Amino acid sequence: MSTIYDLDLNDLELLLNEWNEPAYRAKQIWQGLYQQLYSSPEQFSNLPNSLRTKLEEEFKFIPFSVRTYLDSSDKSTRKTLFELEDGNLIESVLMRYGDPADEHDSHSMGKPTKQRRTLCISTQAGCAMGCVFCATGQLGFKRNLSSGEIVAQVMYYAQMLKERDEVVSNVVFMGMGEPFHNYDNVMAAIDRLNDADGYKFGARRLTISTVGLVPQIRRFAEEQRQVNLAISLHATDDEERLAIMPVNKRYKIDDVIEACKYYIEKTHRRVTFEWALINGVNDTPEVAHKLAARLKGMLCHVNAIPLNPTQGYNGEATDRQRAQIFKETLEQAGIPCTIRMRRGIDINAGCGQLAGAESK
Repeated sequence: MSTIYDLDLNDLELLLNEWNEPAYRAKQIWQGLYQQLYSSPEQFSNLPNSLRTKLEEEFKFIPFSVRTYLDSSDKSTRKTLFELEDGNLIESVLMRYGDPADEHDSHSMGKPTKQRRTLCISTQAGCAMGCVFCATGQLGFKRNLSSGEIVAQVMYYAQMLKERDEVVSNVVFMGMGEPFHNYDNVMAAIDRLNDADGYKFGARRLTISTVGLVPQIRRFAEEQRQVNLAISLHATDDEERLAIMPVNKRYKIDDVIEACKYYIEKTHRRVTFEWALINGVNDTPEVAHKLAARLKGMLCHVNAIPLNPTQGYNGEATDRQRAQIFKETLEQAGIPCTIRMRRGIDINAGCGQLAGAESK
């Protein structure tokens, strides 16, 4: 049984035509799903009982069950473990920013920040990229998620937040999986979330993170979407990057940088380069100088975050002082840099920590 979120509005219109239902019913269902945030057929009080019954028989409205969830000790982060219909497990994360308990966060440069509710969404069960410092990469690849399974994660949290009179403010495709390895389904999910008659979630509040699949970066550039692009770089030369990111065997740093320049040229949008600061490996002023030289002249920004621990990798996180020197070195060379907050480390909900496994 497929999930209702796998359909776009046109699919829904065609289906209802087959069912001999009036055309306007499709829009009613669409708005019920994405504006009223209904999660079951019985909530559609504007539909006849016969149509609600048919929807119940034909579609899953929730394509997973919640296996468990964990809240961080400071209550700013919730990680949810979902079990898909076939038994595969995925994790997604809700991060709260700007609550009164927060003095400030790194994005605000020391000033109080407005309230944000950011979702970190998975696009695959497992991951084929094999980055050595990433728990999902250590897990290996299980399968791609359908567009509906991706959308359903957003809707799950949107429904939860609605009960508290809160809304999703940002969505990052940085959970389990490589989004560009599941390109078509991820873009279909984005189109559904972005639809003006539905959820109306602005493209500029969406961010895709990739390890640097060059053909897909170029395809993404051609499509000229307003979605933000983030590149996991983590090293300045091919040998060092290959040691931690096997993808570099296929797509060298030069190729990734050239694809990013093409993206900037086509879209006039900034690229974010993500950098996991590993103590003594890629956090020195010398590395910062090399990175600045590689990125010189590009419309870009570096998001650096001290490495989050995983069981399968022995590297250690940079300390605050070394991170600050790295940031200042980049900025003196003209490359903007933010040291990001580490969130949810105590529940393994940080970047690179999602493994879709029962947490002990």
